[in-house]
Amino acid sequence: MRARSCLAAVLLATAAAAGAQPASRPATAASGASVPPRLGWLTVPRSPGRLGAQDIGLVINTSDPYSVEVGEFYAQARKLSADQVLRVQVPVKPRLDPEEFDALKARIEHHFGPDTQALALAWTQPYAVQCNSITGALALGYDAQLCAHPCAPSKRSPYFNARSARPYTDLQLRPAMLLAAHDAAGAKSLIERGVQSDHTLGLRGAPPVHAYFVATRDRARNARAPLFPPAGTVRGAGIVVHVETSAVHDADGVLLVETGAAHVEQLDTLRFVPGALADHLTSFGGQLDGQGGQMSALEWIAAGATASYGTVSEPCSHPQKFPHPQLLLLHYAQGSTAIEAYWKSVAWPLQGVFIGEPLAAPFPKR
Repeated sequence: MRARSCLAAVLLATAAAAGAQPASRPATAASGASVPPRLGWLTVPRSPGRLGAQDIGLVINTSDPYSVEVGEFYAQARKLSADQVLRVQVPVKPRLDPEEFDALKARIEHHFGPDTQALALAWTQPYAVQCNSITGALALGYDAQLCAHPCAPSKRSPYFNARSARPYTDLQLRPAMLLAAHDAAGAKSLIERGVQSDHTLGLRGAPPVHAYFVATRDRARNARAPLFPPAGTVRGAGIVVHVETSAVHDADGVLLVETGAAHVEQLDTLRFVPGALADHLTSFGGQLDGQGGQMSALEWIAAGATASYGTVSEPCSHPQKFPHPQLLLLHYAQGSTAIEAYWKSVAWPLQGVFIGEPLAAPFPKR
């Protein structure tokens, strides 16, 4: 497909320009952030449908009281049937050993049949399998060699920018997302936002919502800036795109925030709409236990976002390992769910953990 080849070339060129530097390195001194020359709008394949509650398999860890409480709440909120729920016993710790992961994966594959297209994991920990994210390893398989060279390119996802609305049927891949938050109350609020968001945006006469793409002066963490879309109104979607060179504060109607920073300040001044997406490019945003020395992706959830993403091990600044700004927004705006939009925006997701309410779908199917 020509569009796919062109997109791959753009990503490779951006990675080369960024020099694939460790995204954990300190910010370089500069007088201010700058936005490199950007692309015009890309096109994305039109999806023939989107995932629904009948397509989700929910996994609950009975060893974790958080998981039990949140999982039961989610099953009720999305009206899942009993056979859509798998209860397992998994160690409650940040990272699984490969043997522990293999046992979990075997239980999942044995329980869920071919109609289960995606997974919701009702926990915050474990979020990784050694250097792999747990969501990436479940979908693409655990890669031990990546741990010796975490800055190297990793396995490409066939789901990246794909047309498919049936990832397991079409690609033998189940995208997964953690129902993760600081505590069970926060997770329940997250789930409620996801359910509340359904079919609420892009409607005629509704106020617009806002997508913010923020450049920083850190060369490594600013690697996605050349992929930012043009500023302006997205016709027919009710979205206004803002491309900024300073952090966004005190904003209403926030649908999307993407930036590159180890820490993002004043998140409590952003008023997210239900179904909002937000993430920051940094090395350890996916270390959900807060031990990475950088802001965890959980802070976006605590601030009111409905889904986020972060890497669990040093990825270096390959833009392919992070959500592509345009693809994330465009897949979401055409009616995809949060799990579909996020997964379809990451070319190399093996080190990145996806968190949030998977079925949030604020835009009507177009």
